[in-house]
Amino acid sequence: MNICIIGAGYVGLTTAAVLAELGHEVHCIDHDERKIRLLNNGEVPFYEPGLEELIVKNYNYLTFSGRWDYIKRAAVVVICVGTPPRPDGGTDLSYIEAVLDRLAATIESYKTIVTKSTVPPGTNEWMRAELIRKGVKPQLFRIVSNPEFLREGSAVYDMFHPNKIVVGLEPDDDQSLTVVQAMYAGINAPYVTTSLAGAELIKYASNAFLATKISFINEMARICDAFSVDVNDVARGIGLDPRIGPHFLQAGLGYGGSCFPKDIKSLEYVARSRQVEPYLLQAVQTVNDTQLDVCFQKLNEQLAPLTDKKIAVLGIAFKPNTDDTRFSPAEALIRRLSENGCTVAAYDPKATLSEPLAHVTQVQSVHEAIQGADVLVIATDWDEFRTLDWPQVKAAMNGTLVFDGRNCLDRHAVEQSGLRYMGVGCP
Repeated sequence: MNICIIGAGYVGLTTAAVLAELGHEVHCIDHDERKIRLLNNGEVPFYEPGLEELIVKNYNYLTFSGRWDYIKRAAVVVICVGTPPRPDGGTDLSYIEAVLDRLAATIESYKTIVTKSTVPPGTNEWMRAELIRKGVKPQLFRIVSNPEFLREGSAVYDMFHPNKIVVGLEPDDDQSLTVVQAMYAGINAPYVTTSLAGAELIKYASNAFLATKISFINEMARICDAFSVDVNDVARGIGLDPRIGPHFLQAGLGYGGSCFPKDIKSLEYVARSRQVEPYLLQAVQTVNDTQLDVCFQKLNEQLAPLTDKKIAVLGIAFKPNTDDTRFSPAEALIRRLSENGCTVAAYDPKATLSEPLAHVTQVQSVHEAIQGADVLVIATDWDEFRTLDWPQVKAAMNGTLVFDGRNCLDRHAVEQSGLRYMGVGCP
């Protein structure tokens, strides 16, 4: 198949690379000229494990440019542009609108238009109406909602091994499912077919539920602290129940990234637009918004006054295996420490601080970060932080406190080296 991908971000590039690997001819369009230059040189403008290698491997099937006329040759157009949050919590659809303008000026033959961008319920129906309003004949296209469920840091694996493929179709569409199945031929996963709005809500509900599990275990961690109970024991105990499962039950600094924060707010916004009060979604966000306060207070109680303390913070990205710092709890903690007069040495294997901060230096190694530190904070659970040589860490530090902000360390190994361990909900 000849496929055109619009948008060369995490979702667009992963989709393009995997579809090329499946044997399709793929052209990826993006307005960012610098990004296109990098891609044409075989470089990916962000860190995603395995993605650059996959793009280089399939270079004969992949092209990158800012030229919209490639749409004319494509049978399938896949929309992967950003849908950032608005200040009021709604979703900014301006990039989607810009794509519709381009499509309206380009479509001359039949296209299956697949929306992978995360959009509020009702958006795909609106997109169809907009294209018709802009002069595109209804018989020349179908809109399909095909949301992505990729995890940053394992997006390539997730694309090849999805647990489901969700396809939202127009009521009278009896051909687009076959097109989507041909596009993903070679990928083995159950199909969930539903309406356009049904597919949109599956995406939002999925992220909302995962965020709920994170906020739930973080609230349980607060209660565990009050009763001197280890939240890890609680998480393991409830996680063995197959109705609950063990995933997303790791207490810590809270969720972040480009998806959960904006998607929960967007779902809350659209619910209220239909006179539905989303009490649970509000609670999920409240717990997450205050989790950093709880963790900061734990540090303050141990080190007061914090002013002039040297803090080594390991982790800047919102999660491991990515360089993404959008809504990163790690960076938010670094900012809070800076505002309280701490001297911070921050290190991350891939991520860079999004802005300069007073008293904060980003260093190039763990060793450099911990030199003379009064406390060591694990803010992102990279594998290399789990396996540190703790006697060496103790020898390099000035203080003895290790704050495990992700509950990812071997507590026994830390304490055996003579360091003090403090976790989230771990007495």
